[in-house]
Amino acid sequence: MPSAFNHDRFGPLPMMALASIAVIALFVWQGNNSFSLWDEGFLWYGAQRVMLGEVPIRDFMAYDPGRYYWAAALMHLCGNNGIMVLRAALAIFQAMGLSVGLLLIARTVKGRSFVYLLLSAVILIVWMYPRHKLFDISLSIFLIGALTHLVEKTSGRSYFLAGFVVGLAAVFGRNHGVYGAVGSLGILCWLSIKRSDPTHLARVLMLWSVGVLTGYSPILLMLILVPGFPAAFLEDVRYLFEVKATNIPLPVPWPWSVSLTSLPAEDAIRGILIGVFFMSILVFGTFATLWVVKQKLLRRPVAPALVPASFLTLPYAHFAFSRADVSHLAQGVFPMLIGVLVLLSYQPGRIKWPLVLALCVASVWVMTPFQPGWECREAKCAEVKISHSTLKIDPGTAQDIALLRSLADKYAKQGRGFIAAPFWPGAYALLEQKSPMWEIYPLLPRSEAFELDEIRRIEASNPGFALIYDMPLDEHEALRFKNTHPLIYQYILNNFTLLPGSPNPYYQIYRAKR
Repeated sequence: MPSAFNHDRFGPLPMMALASIAVIALFVWQGNNSFSLWDEGFLWYGAQRVMLGEVPIRDFMAYDPGRYYWAAALMHLCGNNGIMVLRAALAIFQAMGLSVGLLLIARTVKGRSFVYLLLSAVILIVWMYPRHKLFDISLSIFLIGALTHLVEKTSGRSYFLAGFVVGLAAVFGRNHGVYGAVGSLGILCWLSIKRSDPTHLARVLMLWSVGVLTGYSPILLMLILVPGFPAAFLEDVRYLFEVKATNIPLPVPWPWSVSLTSLPAEDAIRGILIGVFFMSILVFGTFATLWVVKQKLLRRPVAPALVPASFLTLPYAHFAFSRADVSHLAQGVFPMLIGVLVLLSYQPGRIKWPLVLALCVASVWVMTPFQPGWECREAKCAEVKISHSTLKIDPGTAQDIALLRSLADKYAKQGRGFIAAPFWPGAYALLEQKSPMWEIYPLLPRSEAFELDEIRRIEASNPGFALIYDMPLDEHEALRFKNTHPLIYQYILNNFTLLPGSPNPYYQIYRAKR
């Protein structure tokens, strides 16, 4: 590419320093704020079980294994399986991802505009939400970085490296492998435009494929060497095709769907901006991809990072729209954000500064209320001891934790197990107990054979109590636990006694009859 887009004005070390300072400052502000028995607990439980020798997917419901082994390795080094060590492991991954993102932007900034990089850092870090999904956010940035290297240096080594990063991303999340593969194939075709050698695409595709297999080798080795893992892994993949979805969908919050009369002005503006960001992903992904292809056809220069950002935006739009809430928007928005920041970085000042300031203000306006540190800004949070650390959490979650500990003291003494379904996998991590069921987050319907296997596991573990969170997820009656898992629910009714005086109408609390 022309040297105009390869300045190296700010090298890796300054960007690593800036990213580390930003992540550390954020961690100091809100590292011990908030706690979720839901999704964060899902990750925490998995990391704890891996530390005890269990295998993700085989021994418990899980994401792909990479994130658990990363977290468990750092927790093992610290000799601590607590929630704060898990968050520190996530923060390290976050700092790595932010470093790569800032370096991609820095390479195209006109002049030594450190102010632009500071604004970019604010934009990127404020979108790094939720905390337990920082693996997914950073992986999307790593893919942009690897494919940018490929665009800059189209050598055999760079094709292999791009494939390697795609394969390694799939170790942490197979969806990232799919997104990376789609984006990579688009870029391989883009690089082949105007080439006279008809065999070029086949040759580089072979190099890239070898890289993918090498990067994915940890999973391939587990399939060969770990007993029981192949069957569990294939069943996990098969179930995705059975349900025909990677998530439980929500309606897209388009800007025109916001009620301007029933919401406070601040919330209405936020709702409109959220809708605009959803629209922007589709618009940028479509037009940026067409534009970089046109530039290639006309043999005009393109900023290297803009090419993968463009080709990855639409694949990651699937992530954002699979469950159209702010959490999934944040996980799918980074190719667009980096693409926009790269594009603006070399524009004239009259264009660059107003637009980057507008993007920064909009990002802060949308995302600040979702930050854990924002929850406790007015001293509304309670201090609760969790895994030897004092956390500031909302009163409702504090009451739920107290309830779980009280029930364990009464009905699950001396390490006896319990059931918490379907929304609280973090209950097992909180009390450091093994779930009696493989499916620690039972949200979707399962087959009769699956439920019978789970019942056998429950019988073998002899749990002391069961807490069924009887809420229709997303207000769908079909997604109540008694409807998604009727056989397990009936087993609980037959073998447990309902306790009176539940503190929440949605909580059905049972003690074992035995």
